[in-house]
Amino acid sequence: MHSKSIWKNIDILTVLIVLLISGLSLFVIGSATKPLLSPGSQLYFVHRQLAWIFLGLLTMAIVAWVPYEKFRVISPYLYWTSVLLLAFVLIKGHTALGAQRWINVGPFQLQPSEFAKIAIVITLATHLSQKQRLTHWKDFISPGLHVLLPMLLVLKQPDLGTTLVFVAITAGMLFMAGASWWKLVIIFPGGLLTVILWIYLHYRFHIPIPMHQYQLNRLIIFLNPNKDPLGAGFNVIQSRIAVGSGGLFGTGIFTAHFNQLSFLPESYTDFIFAVVAEELGFVGSMALLLVYLLLLARGIYIANQAKDRYGMLLATGVVSMFAFHVIESAGMVSGIMPVAGVPLPFMSYGGSAFLADSAGIGILLNVYMRRHDLSYNRSAPVTQVVYSKNT
Repeated sequence: MHSKSIWKNIDILTVLIVLLISGLSLFVIGSATKPLLSPGSQLYFVHRQLAWIFLGLLTMAIVAWVPYEKFRVISPYLYWTSVLLLAFVLIKGHTALGAQRWINVGPFQLQPSEFAKIAIVITLATHLSQKQRLTHWKDFISPGLHVLLPMLLVLKQPDLGTTLVFVAITAGMLFMAGASWWKLVIIFPGGLLTVILWIYLHYRFHIPIPMHQYQLNRLIIFLNPNKDPLGAGFNVIQSRIAVGSGGLFGTGIFTAHFNQLSFLPESYTDFIFAVVAEELGFVGSMALLLVYLLLLARGIYIANQAKDRYGMLLATGVVSMFAFHVIESAGMVSGIMPVAGVPLPFMSYGGSAFLADSAGIGILLNVYMRRHDLSYNRSAPVTQVVYSKNT
């Protein structure tokens, strides 16, 4: 299919959803950062985010334009480049807030772990698309090792949130690749129970655990924020109060008391959904979640319409990534999820996250625009591709 005719098949709805969320983010970021800046520079973060939005749209277009079949060719280089960047961060990376996650590139700071998520989606899809079945336990070893190396490097930074995103991406893609649900239940919830038991043994018998103390504190505070209301539980308590103070319709943009008085930490990044809930209220925050739900539903539809197994796995990985981000970001400010430091897609301030999310949308658009080339039959063997007429 020619490049000019490809753009006629673009998924306008997905693009409009991204533009809608991105446009709203400028107002919310402006409100969240207003108390942090002097009167003459209160649009500083808004201007920077606007620049990232334009770069994100360009990234989205480039990723959508390149036929996704060519991702297979660059997959090994993409994987090892992301691994090397993650390793470089641990050696020469910039440290902030107790974590070493960023690389200084001129006036900007890039976070390689954000781009590593897209790399994992592409490379794991390439890996799984070459497997006919995932029926035996040994079939999980290779994809597990594939994800384990970058996951350990990210965990070392430390970045528990992105590590959990890797887990979500892997679980979703393994399931759609044909893994039995009961095997996934043993691997993932079983692994979670193992971690919980390990934490208990750590506190009960002082058994060493490969986690930082602040990460352990977050898990404990998740169960009881009032255990340390002025320390580890402060963010959770303040975000809950902010959400509750928004009421049904909110206080209005730029008028939220907790946000404007700087009571809400990390309000323009990890806890931006709390700002949305306070300023737009229950109605506005639920409307935003419905928009995200529409985006996820569109991604699932695109995965179902993919022309082949590879496209289906690519779309599944992106949907799994976005789903975890939305659930965790909204859940942690309301207290139903532990704090993991995961940005809300296209809403939180940050260039690396926005570019990575834009690349994810580019993958969805790529798969959708080329869906009519072939039709993928899920009832057939996974290596079989069935031709059908365009409708």
